[in-house]
Amino acid sequence: MAADVRRVKSPLDGVRVIEVGNFIAGPYCGMQLADLGADVVKVENPDGGDMVRKTAPFIDGISSNFIRLNRNKRSLALDLKAEDGKEIFRALAAAADIVVENLRPGTMAELGLDYAELRQFNRGLIYVAASGWGQTGPYAQLAGLDIIAQGMSGLMSITGTEGGEPVKVGVPVTDLTCALYGALAAVSALHARAADGEGQLIDVSLFESGVSLAVWEAGRYFATGEVPKPQGSAHQASAPYQALRSADGYFTAGATTPKNWRSFCAILGLDALIDDPRYEENHQRKKHRDTLIPAIEAVTRTQGSTYWVERLQAVGVPCGVLQDFGQVFNDPHLAARNAFVDAPHATLGPVRQIASAMRFSRTPTRMRAAGPLLGEHSRAVLDELGRRPEQIDALIAAGVVGVPA
Repeated sequence: MAADVRRVKSPLDGVRVIEVGNFIAGPYCGMQLADLGADVVKVENPDGGDMVRKTAPFIDGISSNFIRLNRNKRSLALDLKAEDGKEIFRALAAAADIVVENLRPGTMAELGLDYAELRQFNRGLIYVAASGWGQTGPYAQLAGLDIIAQGMSGLMSITGTEGGEPVKVGVPVTDLTCALYGALAAVSALHARAADGEGQLIDVSLFESGVSLAVWEAGRYFATGEVPKPQGSAHQASAPYQALRSADGYFTAGATTPKNWRSFCAILGLDALIDDPRYEENHQRKKHRDTLIPAIEAVTRTQGSTYWVERLQAVGVPCGVLQDFGQVFNDPHLAARNAFVDAPHATLGPVRQIASAMRFSRTPTRMRAAGPLLGEHSRAVLDELGRRPEQIDALIAAGVVGVPA
Protein backbone atom coordinates (compact mmCIF):
# COMPACT_ATOMS: atom_id res chain seq x y z
CA MET A 1 0.00 0.00 0.00
CA ALA A 2 1.28 3.48 -0.85
CA ALA A 3 2.41 5.63 2.07
CA ASP A 4 0.02 8.27 3.39
CA VAL A 5 1.92 11.39 2.28
CA ARG A 6 0.09 13.47 4.89
CA ARG A 7 2.13 11.68 7.53
CA VAL A 8 5.44 11.78 5.68
CA LYS A 9 7.95 14.55 6.17
CA SER A 10 9.25 16.64 3.30
CA PRO A 11 13.00 16.48 2.53
CA LEU A 12 13.91 19.71 4.33
CA ASP A 13 11.48 19.57 7.25
CA GLY A 14 13.12 21.24 10.24
CA VAL A 15 15.46 23.37 8.11
CA ARG A 16 15.15 27.10 8.80
CA VAL A 17 15.82 29.61 6.01
CA ILE A 18 15.95 33.41 6.06
CA GLU A 19 15.47 35.02 2.66
CA VAL A 20 16.31 38.62 1.81
CA GLY A 21 15.30 38.65 -1.82
CA ASN A 22 13.96 40.87 -4.56
CA PHE A 23 12.63 39.96 -7.98
CA ILE A 24 13.66 36.44 -9.04
CA ALA A 25 17.01 34.82 -8.22
CA GLY A 26 16.82 34.99 -4.41
CA PRO A 27 13.06 34.38 -4.17
CA TYR A 28 13.11 31.47 -6.66
CA CYS A 29 15.95 29.89 -4.69
CA GLY A 30 13.95 30.36 -1.49
CA MET A 31 10.88 28.91 -3.19
CA GLN A 32 12.75 25.71 -4.07
CA LEU A 33 13.82 25.28 -0.43
CA ALA A 34 10.29 26.05 0.77
CA ASP A 35 8.78 23.51 -1.64
CA LEU A 36 11.18 20.95 -0.15
CA GLY A 37 9.76 21.60 3.29
CA ALA A 38 12.05 24.26 4.77
CA ASP A 39 10.53 27.00 6.92
CA VAL A 40 11.41 30.06 4.81
CA VAL A 41 10.98 33.47 6.45
CA LYS A 42 11.04 36.15 3.78
CA VAL A 43 12.41 39.38 5.24
CA GLU A 44 11.03 42.39 3.36
CA ASN A 45 11.25 46.15 3.65
CA PRO A 46 8.08 47.36 5.41
CA ASP A 47 7.88 50.10 2.78
CA GLY A 48 6.49 48.06 -0.10
CA GLY A 49 8.39 44.79 0.28
CA ASP A 50 9.76 42.74 -2.60
CA MET A 51 9.52 44.71 -5.86
CA VAL A 52 7.68 41.81 -7.49
CA ARG A 53 4.68 42.82 -5.36
CA LYS A 54 4.35 45.79 -7.74
CA THR A 55 4.34 43.76 -10.97
CA ALA A 56 1.17 43.19 -13.02
CA PRO A 57 -1.16 41.42 -13.47
CA PHE A 58 -2.96 42.06 -10.19
CA ILE A 59 -5.79 40.13 -8.56
CA ASP A 60 -7.71 42.38 -6.16
CA GLY A 61 -4.59 44.56 -5.92
CA ILE A 62 -2.23 41.63 -5.26
CA SER A 63 0.50 40.66 -7.74
CA SER A 64 -0.27 37.36 -9.44
CA ASN A 65 3.46 36.88 -10.02
CA PHE A 66 4.37 37.39 -6.37
CA ILE A 67 1.93 34.89 -4.93
CA ARG A 68 3.34 32.18 -7.19
CA LEU A 69 7.04 33.00 -6.89
CA ASN A 70 6.88 33.24 -3.09
CA ARG A 71 4.67 30.34 -2.13
CA ASN A 72 5.20 28.33 1.06
CA LYS A 73 7.01 31.27 2.73
CA ARG A 74 6.26 33.46 5.72
CA SER A 75 6.65 37.24 5.42
CA LEU A 76 8.40 39.33 8.07
CA ALA A 77 8.37 43.05 7.25
CA LEU A 78 11.53 44.35 8.89
CA ASP A 79 13.59 47.53 8.51
CA LEU A 80 17.19 46.29 8.28
CA LYS A 81 18.55 49.82 8.50
CA ALA A 82 17.16 50.29 11.99
CA GLU A 83 19.26 49.01 14.90
CA ASP A 84 16.32 47.08 16.31
CA GLY A 85 15.79 45.55 12.86
CA LYS A 86 19.43 44.48 12.65
CA GLU A 87 19.23 42.93 16.11
CA ILE A 88 16.15 40.92 15.12
CA PHE A 89 17.80 39.74 11.91
CA ARG A 90 20.90 38.59 13.81
CA ALA A 91 18.67 36.66 16.19
CA LEU A 92 16.93 35.01 13.24
CA ALA A 93 20.24 34.12 11.59
CA ALA A 94 21.62 32.74 14.86
CA ALA A 95 18.88 30.12 14.84
CA ALA A 96 18.79 29.56 11.05
CA ASP A 97 20.37 26.96 8.84
CA ILE A 98 20.46 29.00 5.63
CA VAL A 99 20.37 32.66 4.61
CA VAL A 100 19.56 33.48 0.98
CA GLU A 101 20.05 36.99 -0.40
CA ASN A 102 20.39 38.54 -3.82
CA LEU A 103 21.25 42.14 -3.02
CA ARG A 104 24.11 44.06 -4.62
CA PRO A 105 27.45 42.67 -3.35
CA GLY A 106 28.47 44.63 -0.28
CA THR A 107 24.95 45.72 0.72
CA MET A 108 24.61 43.19 3.53
CA ALA A 109 28.13 44.09 4.75
CA GLU A 110 27.12 47.76 4.87
CA LEU A 111 24.20 46.71 7.05
CA GLY A 112 26.49 44.64 9.27
CA LEU A 113 24.57 41.50 8.27
CA ASP A 114 26.90 39.71 5.86
CA TYR A 115 28.27 36.17 6.23
CA ALA A 116 31.38 37.25 8.13
CA GLU A 117 29.24 39.04 10.71
CA LEU A 118 26.50 36.42 11.04
CA ARG A 119 28.96 33.54 11.30
CA GLN A 120 30.08 34.92 14.63
CA PHE A 121 26.65 33.99 16.01
CA ASN A 122 26.22 30.75 14.06
CA ARG A 123 29.26 28.85 12.77
CA GLY A 124 27.01 26.36 11.03
CA LEU A 125 25.25 29.02 8.95
CA ILE A 126 25.05 28.44 5.20
CA TYR A 127 24.88 31.77 3.38
CA VAL A 128 23.79 31.87 -0.28
CA ALA A 129 24.71 35.14 -2.00
CA ALA A 130 23.20 35.43 -5.47
CA SER A 131 24.15 38.38 -7.68
CA GLY A 132 24.54 39.48 -11.26
CA TRP A 133 28.29 38.94 -11.54
CA GLY A 134 29.51 37.31 -8.33
CA GLN A 135 30.92 38.68 -5.10
CA THR A 136 34.39 39.33 -6.57
CA GLY A 137 35.95 40.33 -9.88
CA PRO A 138 35.94 43.50 -11.97
CA TYR A 139 32.19 43.31 -12.74
CA ALA A 140 31.07 42.65 -9.14
CA GLN A 141 29.65 46.13 -8.48
CA LEU A 142 27.91 46.49 -11.84
CA ALA A 143 24.13 46.39 -11.94
CA GLY A 144 22.97 42.96 -13.02
CA LEU A 145 19.72 41.90 -14.67
CA ASP A 146 18.77 38.73 -16.50
CA ILE A 147 18.84 40.33 -19.95
CA ILE A 148 22.30 41.80 -19.28
CA ALA A 149 23.59 38.41 -18.14
CA GLN A 150 21.99 36.71 -21.15
CA GLY A 151 23.78 39.13 -23.45
CA MET A 152 27.15 38.97 -21.72
CA SER A 153 27.07 35.18 -21.25
CA GLY A 154 26.76 34.52 -24.97
CA LEU A 155 23.24 33.10 -24.76
CA MET A 156 21.76 35.88 -26.87
CA SER A 157 24.47 35.40 -29.49
CA ILE A 158 23.09 31.94 -30.30
CA THR A 159 19.38 32.59 -29.76
CA GLY A 160 17.21 33.52 -32.73
CA THR A 161 18.15 33.23 -36.39
CA GLU A 162 21.43 34.13 -38.06
CA GLY A 163 21.37 37.70 -39.31
CA GLY A 164 18.25 38.51 -37.26
CA GLU A 165 17.81 40.88 -34.35
CA PRO A 166 19.12 39.80 -30.91
CA VAL A 167 16.67 37.56 -29.11
CA LYS A 168 16.73 36.56 -25.44
CA VAL A 169 15.53 33.24 -24.10
CA GLY A 170 11.81 33.69 -23.41
CA VAL A 171 12.08 33.02 -19.67
CA PRO A 172 14.61 34.75 -17.36
CA VAL A 173 16.91 31.78 -17.73
CA THR A 174 20.00 33.15 -15.96
CA ASP A 175 17.93 34.29 -12.97
CA LEU A 176 16.24 30.91 -12.69
CA THR A 177 19.41 28.88 -13.26
CA CYS A 178 21.29 30.94 -10.67
CA ALA A 179 18.48 30.26 -8.20
CA LEU A 180 18.57 26.52 -8.88
CA TYR A 181 22.36 26.44 -8.45
CA GLY A 182 21.89 28.32 -5.18
CA ALA A 183 19.34 25.80 -3.91
CA LEU A 184 21.47 22.84 -5.00
CA ALA A 185 24.53 24.35 -3.35
CA ALA A 186 22.57 25.02 -0.14
CA VAL A 187 21.38 21.43 0.27
CA SER A 188 24.89 20.20 -0.61
CA ALA A 189 26.31 22.46 2.08
CA LEU A 190 23.82 21.02 4.57
CA HIS A 191 25.23 17.57 3.77
CA ALA A 192 28.80 18.82 4.19
CA ARG A 193 27.91 20.49 7.48
CA ALA A 194 26.66 17.19 8.87
CA ALA A 195 30.28 15.99 8.93
CA ASP A 196 31.91 18.86 10.82
CA GLY A 197 29.25 21.36 11.89
CA GLU A 198 30.70 24.11 9.72
CA GLY A 199 28.64 26.30 7.41
CA GLN A 200 30.00 28.22 4.44
CA LEU A 201 29.47 31.07 2.00
CA ILE A 202 28.01 30.17 -1.40
CA ASP A 203 28.59 32.63 -4.26
CA VAL A 204 26.36 32.16 -7.33
CA SER A 205 25.82 34.60 -10.20
CA LEU A 206 23.55 35.15 -13.17
CA PHE A 207 26.56 35.63 -15.45
CA GLU A 208 28.31 32.36 -14.65
CA SER A 209 25.00 30.51 -14.57
CA GLY A 210 24.37 31.58 -18.15
CA VAL A 211 27.88 30.64 -19.26
CA SER A 212 27.55 27.24 -17.57
CA LEU A 213 24.74 26.30 -19.96
CA ALA A 214 27.00 26.58 -23.03
CA VAL A 215 27.86 22.86 -23.05
CA TRP A 216 27.69 22.29 -26.81
CA GLU A 217 29.15 25.71 -27.58
CA ALA A 218 32.18 25.08 -25.37
CA GLY A 219 32.67 21.70 -27.01
CA ARG A 220 32.77 23.29 -30.43
CA TYR A 221 34.87 26.35 -29.58
CA PHE A 222 37.50 24.59 -27.47
CA ALA A 223 37.86 21.86 -30.10
CA THR A 224 37.86 23.95 -33.29
CA GLY A 225 38.04 27.64 -32.37
CA GLU A 226 34.74 28.16 -34.19
CA VAL A 227 32.46 30.77 -32.63
CA PRO A 228 28.88 29.39 -32.49
CA LYS A 229 26.12 31.31 -34.25
CA PRO A 230 22.33 31.38 -33.82
CA GLN A 231 20.53 28.55 -35.58
CA GLY A 232 16.89 29.19 -34.85
CA SER A 233 15.40 26.06 -33.30
CA ALA A 234 18.04 23.76 -34.79
CA HIS A 235 20.36 21.69 -32.62
CA GLN A 236 24.05 22.51 -32.37
CA ALA A 237 25.21 19.05 -33.43
CA SER A 238 22.27 17.02 -34.74
CA ALA A 239 19.79 17.06 -37.64
CA PRO A 240 16.91 16.89 -38.07
CA TYR A 241 16.39 18.22 -34.55
CA GLN A 242 14.27 21.37 -34.71
CA ALA A 243 10.85 22.88 -35.33
CA LEU A 244 9.47 21.88 -38.72
CA ARG A 245 6.78 23.66 -40.69
CA SER A 246 3.45 21.92 -41.18
CA ALA A 247 0.25 22.92 -42.95
CA ASP A 248 -1.10 24.59 -39.80
CA GLY A 249 1.97 25.66 -37.86
CA TYR A 250 5.01 23.86 -36.49
CA PHE A 251 5.93 20.66 -34.73
CA THR A 252 9.24 19.60 -33.27
CA ALA A 253 11.13 16.42 -34.10
CA GLY A 254 14.50 14.90 -33.31
CA ALA A 255 15.60 11.98 -35.48
CA THR A 256 19.12 11.57 -34.14
CA THR A 257 19.66 7.80 -33.96
CA PRO A 258 20.05 5.60 -37.07
CA LYS A 259 16.78 3.81 -36.26
CA ASN A 260 14.83 7.02 -35.74
CA TRP A 261 16.30 8.54 -38.89
CA ARG A 262 15.14 5.58 -40.98
CA SER A 263 11.69 5.62 -39.36
CA PHE A 264 11.41 9.37 -39.86
CA CYS A 265 12.20 9.07 -43.56
CA ALA A 266 9.79 6.17 -43.99
CA ILE A 267 6.84 8.06 -42.47
CA LEU A 268 7.54 11.09 -44.66
CA GLY A 269 8.04 8.96 -47.79
CA LEU A 270 11.63 10.18 -48.08
CA ASP A 271 13.36 6.81 -48.24
CA ALA A 272 15.74 8.17 -50.88
CA LEU A 273 17.39 10.30 -48.21
CA ILE A 274 18.46 7.21 -46.28
CA ASP A 275 20.92 6.16 -48.99
CA ASP A 276 22.05 9.69 -49.82
CA PRO A 277 25.71 9.94 -48.72
CA ARG A 278 25.15 13.54 -47.59
CA TYR A 279 22.77 12.33 -44.87
CA GLU A 280 24.23 8.98 -43.89
CA GLU A 281 25.51 10.02 -40.47
CA ASN A 282 24.17 12.55 -37.98
CA HIS A 283 27.11 14.95 -38.32
CA GLN A 284 26.74 14.82 -42.11
CA ARG A 285 23.05 15.66 -41.87
CA LYS A 286 23.95 18.60 -39.67
CA LYS A 287 26.55 19.78 -42.18
CA HIS A 288 24.04 19.61 -45.03
CA ARG A 289 21.06 21.00 -43.10
CA ASP A 290 20.64 23.72 -45.74
CA THR A 291 19.44 21.10 -48.24
CA LEU A 292 18.02 18.55 -45.79
CA ILE A 293 15.44 20.74 -44.05
CA PRO A 294 13.87 22.16 -47.23
CA ALA A 295 13.48 18.60 -48.54
CA ILE A 296 11.77 17.56 -45.31
CA GLU A 297 9.52 20.61 -45.10
CA ALA A 298 8.39 20.18 -48.69
CA VAL A 299 6.60 17.11 -47.33
CA THR A 300 5.65 18.24 -43.82
CA ARG A 301 3.93 21.35 -45.16
CA THR A 302 1.32 19.13 -46.83
CA GLN A 303 -0.36 18.04 -43.57
CA GLY A 304 -1.08 19.50 -40.15
CA SER A 305 1.16 19.13 -37.11
CA THR A 306 -1.07 16.59 -35.36
CA TYR A 307 -1.08 14.37 -38.45
CA TRP A 308 2.72 14.12 -38.47
CA VAL A 309 3.13 13.87 -34.71
CA GLU A 310 0.71 10.97 -34.40
CA ARG A 311 2.45 9.01 -37.15
CA LEU A 312 5.98 9.71 -35.99
CA GLN A 313 5.16 8.90 -32.37
CA ALA A 314 3.68 5.58 -33.49
CA VAL A 315 7.12 4.49 -34.77
CA GLY A 316 9.05 5.89 -31.81
CA VAL A 317 10.43 9.10 -33.32
CA PRO A 318 10.63 11.85 -30.64
CA CYS A 319 8.31 14.68 -31.66
CA GLY A 320 5.61 16.99 -30.39
CA VAL A 321 3.23 19.76 -31.35
CA LEU A 322 4.63 23.23 -30.61
CA GLN A 323 2.28 24.42 -27.85
CA ASP A 324 1.58 27.89 -26.52
CA PHE A 325 1.08 28.33 -22.78
CA GLY A 326 -2.70 28.33 -23.13
CA GLN A 327 -2.31 24.74 -24.34
CA VAL A 328 0.42 23.91 -21.82
CA PHE A 329 -1.66 24.96 -18.83
CA ASN A 330 -4.48 22.72 -20.08
CA ASP A 331 -2.33 19.80 -21.21
CA PRO A 332 -3.96 16.43 -20.32
CA HIS A 333 -0.63 14.76 -19.46
CA LEU A 334 0.24 17.53 -17.00
CA ALA A 335 -3.26 17.35 -15.55
CA ALA A 336 -2.87 13.60 -15.03
CA ARG A 337 0.38 14.21 -13.13
CA ASN A 338 -1.16 16.98 -10.97
CA ALA A 339 1.31 19.51 -12.34
CA PHE A 340 -1.03 22.37 -11.44
CA VAL A 341 -2.40 22.59 -7.92
CA ASP A 342 -4.16 25.12 -5.73
CA ALA A 343 -2.63 26.79 -2.69
CA PRO A 344 -4.58 28.90 -0.17
CA HIS A 345 -4.06 32.66 0.07
CA ALA A 346 -5.02 34.83 3.03
CA THR A 347 -7.44 37.01 1.04
CA LEU A 348 -7.78 35.50 -2.45
CA GLY A 349 -8.71 31.96 -1.52
CA PRO A 350 -7.34 29.07 -3.62
CA VAL A 351 -4.64 30.17 -6.08
CA ARG A 352 -3.49 27.94 -8.95
CA GLN A 353 0.24 27.13 -8.88
CA ILE A 354 2.74 25.19 -10.98
CA ALA A 355 3.65 22.26 -8.75
CA SER A 356 7.27 21.46 -7.99
CA ALA A 357 8.99 19.53 -10.76
CA MET A 358 10.68 17.33 -8.14
CA ARG A 359 8.81 14.07 -7.51
CA PHE A 360 9.80 12.11 -4.40
CA SER A 361 8.45 8.61 -3.73
CA ARG A 362 8.88 8.88 0.06
CA THR A 363 9.41 12.51 1.12
CA PRO A 364 7.15 14.66 -1.07
CA THR A 365 7.40 18.37 -1.71
CA ARG A 366 4.62 20.50 -0.28
CA MET A 367 2.18 23.18 -1.32
CA ARG A 368 1.25 24.86 1.94
CA ALA A 369 0.27 28.38 0.89
CA ALA A 370 0.47 30.96 -1.85
CA GLY A 371 2.80 33.94 -1.45
CA PRO A 372 2.09 35.84 1.79
CA LEU A 373 0.79 39.32 2.41
CA LEU A 374 3.52 41.81 3.33
CA GLY A 375 4.24 41.28 7.01
CA GLU A 376 1.59 38.58 7.30
CA HIS A 377 3.73 36.57 9.72
CA SER A 378 5.63 39.36 11.46
CA ARG A 379 3.94 38.84 14.82
CA ALA A 380 4.31 35.05 14.70
CA VAL A 381 8.02 35.17 13.79
CA LEU A 382 8.81 37.71 16.52
CA ASP A 383 6.81 35.69 19.02
CA GLU A 384 8.97 32.67 18.14
CA LEU A 385 12.04 34.79 18.92
CA GLY A 386 10.63 35.42 22.39
CA ARG A 387 9.46 39.00 21.88
CA ARG A 388 6.57 39.92 24.15
CA PRO A 389 3.34 41.34 22.63
CA GLU A 390 4.04 44.82 24.00
CA GLN A 391 7.55 44.73 22.49
CA ILE A 392 6.13 43.72 19.13
CA ASP A 393 3.55 46.51 19.29
CA ALA A 394 6.32 49.02 20.03
CA LEU A 395 8.37 47.82 17.03
CA ILE A 396 5.31 48.14 14.81
CA ALA A 397 4.56 51.63 16.12
CA ALA A 398 8.17 52.66 15.44
CA GLY A 399 7.97 51.40 11.84
CA VAL A 400 10.72 48.84 12.38
CA VAL A 401 8.26 45.98 11.82
CA GLY A 402 5.36 45.95 9.39
CA VAL A 403 2.07 44.07 9.46
CA PRO A 404 -0.75 43.89 6.87
CA ALA A 405 -2.84 47.04 6.66
